[in-house]
Amino acid sequence: MTKVNDTPELNIKDIVNLNQFALTDTEFRAGCREVLENSGCLLLANFLRSQAVELVRKEALINKHLAYYCVQEHNVYVTPQDENYSADHPRNRKLVSSKGCITDDQIPDESLLRTLYDSVEFRDFLSAVLGEDALYEYADPLSSINIHYASEGQELAWHFDNSSFAITLLLQQSAMGGDFQYVRDLRYTASGDLDFEAVRQVLDDEREPQDLRMDPGTLVLFHGRESIHRVKPVQGQQTRVLAVLAYNSQPGIELSESSRMTFYGRLGNEQ
Repeated sequence: MTKVNDTPELNIKDIVNLNQFALTDTEFRAGCREVLENSGCLLLANFLRSQAVELVRKEALINKHLAYYCVQEHNVYVTPQDENYSADHPRNRKLVSSKGCITDDQIPDESLLRTLYDSVEFRDFLSAVLGEDALYEYADPLSSINIHYASEGQELAWHFDNSSFAITLLLQQSAMGGDFQYVRDLRYTASGDLDFEAVRQVLDDEREPQDLRMDPGTLVLFHGRESIHRVKPVQGQQTRVLAVLAYNSQPGIELSESSRMTFYGRLGNEQ
């Protein structure tokens, strides 16, 4: 991995706009949680200070050559096909996603992303907003911090998440395209209701999604298990760069070996 030279040692107050986002304030946390619960998505623009955004963006672009690129064919549930339904049924319809990714072990030790990820103040804020007792890093060496790269023509197709929450930071926006879109509450995992007709409407462009075009430095918390979502195809020469900060509600959890091979092309325990 390549370091950004002459990077000063910074702490969370140099990374986050704490004057705007009082992470330890009980009322601020409660307000954020209410927005997330009511809309399924919490978007905090200008969460990162401008200096921090630029430092992390440069670091990500310097290390872009390390990225593992993959093209995945999947259904919206990111599960094996169900033979009880036809190939063009919303349950089985195949979509294509493509992106590049660098993993936690490729993030420099002195990276501001690592400082933020490990910050007790930040992690306690996330726990309060997400309604978790505590948050823990992944036990495998690849999955805690990832950076995703989407160049022209690449996209993240419609899908549901298997995890209950996702946390991302936009580092660089594409010139055009690359918008985040979602439709809330299209499946109910607790009851097993998959609402195939609503999914079909989304896939066939018969249902209008929420459309979010973010600026660099924006923090997003999102409940993606029940809400279908995608990132539209990138247009133009500027790569969309996104940091994914992944936590678990229990300690000692690894991403499965099959998922690591799919997303990263390796397990992370290679010598």
